[in-house]
Amino acid sequence: MHDGGSFTDESALPDGDPISGSRVIRIASVAALGGLLFGFDSAVINGAVSAIQSEFDVADAVLGFAVASALLGAAAGAMTAGRIADRIGRLKVMKIAAVLFFVSAVVTAFAPDVWILVVGRVIGGVGVGVASVIAPAYIAETSPARIRGRLGSLQQLAIVLGIFLALLVDYVLAHLAGGASEVLWFGLEAWRWMFLSMVVPAVVYGVLASTIPESPRYLVATHKIPEARRVLSMLFGEKNLELTIGRIEESLRSDTKPSWKDLRRPAGGLYPVVWVGLMLSVFQQAVGINVIFYYSNVLWEAVGFEESQSFQISVFTSVVNIATTIVAILLIDKVGRKPLLLTGSIGMTVTLATMAICFAGAEQVPDAEGVMEPQLPGALGPIALVAANLFVVFFGMSWGPVVWVLLGEMFPNRIRGAALSLAAAGQWAANWAITVSFPSLKTFSLGFAYGMYAVFALLSLGFVAKFVPETKGMSLEDMDEAAGYERPTAGA
Repeated sequence: MHDGGSFTDESALPDGDPISGSRVIRIASVAALGGLLFGFDSAVINGAVSAIQSEFDVADAVLGFAVASALLGAAAGAMTAGRIADRIGRLKVMKIAAVLFFVSAVVTAFAPDVWILVVGRVIGGVGVGVASVIAPAYIAETSPARIRGRLGSLQQLAIVLGIFLALLVDYVLAHLAGGASEVLWFGLEAWRWMFLSMVVPAVVYGVLASTIPESPRYLVATHKIPEARRVLSMLFGEKNLELTIGRIEESLRSDTKPSWKDLRRPAGGLYPVVWVGLMLSVFQQAVGINVIFYYSNVLWEAVGFEESQSFQISVFTSVVNIATTIVAILLIDKVGRKPLLLTGSIGMTVTLATMAICFAGAEQVPDAEGVMEPQLPGALGPIALVAANLFVVFFGMSWGPVVWVLLGEMFPNRIRGAALSLAAAGQWAANWAITVSFPSLKTFSLGFAYGMYAVFALLSLGFVAKFVPETKGMSLEDMDEAAGYERPTAGA
């Protein structure tokens, strides 16, 4: 994965045999653990939001910034991951990400004020950004084309498992302490233990990253041919081994030195496929999915549920997300990418519009401290709860996993590294904008907030219908042709 470079041409890799197939799946699963940390780091703050606001006595705007600060680090990490991975290798980058997650856990857990907490979140965010690029890239470089969609979807499955684990840990710790703000062990409040718990998956990820092989594409690029031959043999068997290495070497020789300039057409402007990838990333976040996972406790408390009930609802929602992601993994290589996205957009539009209507009818009631909070009368509360979980269903079986798969496969070989980094950075920037704005939007009107997300979901439907190509069954050479991309020759 170059910072403007190309991945291994999957068509150069044999499909392998059943024996090596299970090994490929295990290796992809370990790589996808970066996604688990990604999800865990993103969602662990959910159970701590109210406690942080009380502990440090901060306004809604500052609270929104503290929650969203990790996303600024994620954008920076995504933009730099490609270049670093090309210089030192994919596995070392995974280990760096694990260290960043570990440091983030410690800094946020012991933060004496909100700004040190923000520093810890940014450090973890850089790790998240790196993981969001390196996992799909590494999986692409070690996977046979016939199961590319399923293995690529492991990234999203790991993300939602991470979210589930974070919310479950938050619930258990808050339950043990009698509340997120209450002291649990060794004089530390439960919310601090929530952050500290990330140490465990960070260590597991770092250790397991030492058990998988380096990418054969990176090994060939750095002229470590005997080691590349050993890895390819382990992954795909001995069949056509030398032919595979020869094709990888040939693709490297035919490349001029890659750069960000490759994203621009000779006639000027970015290639349309780059814009498509960037807009897919933006729409994935603009529908407000992470509001559900970052702020769901606050949301359900606002409509009348107790803190303990809100934790339970959040955990249930994350389980729904896992189940629907598994459905997407089973379908993506059969029905294709585009039908799943279209179905998801329709479902998200309807469910978000339903939530907007419910919250628009909310009554404003003062809480114990006299702050006006929305309360849903009659059947509106249960309807909003069902709509929120159906929204997660439609997102989880479509835009969650499918966007990551498309970003890993839709770009021409040469520009894949740069385009993937740009799209991932755009995704984190959009995530940041949605996340940082929600506390203020919540104060203004939850009905307006969910109405806005519904409009974005409707726009995503038209965007997919008109601009997103179907990549199911396409070779990477087909991607070049579909994008109108002309591969530069050596010396060009």
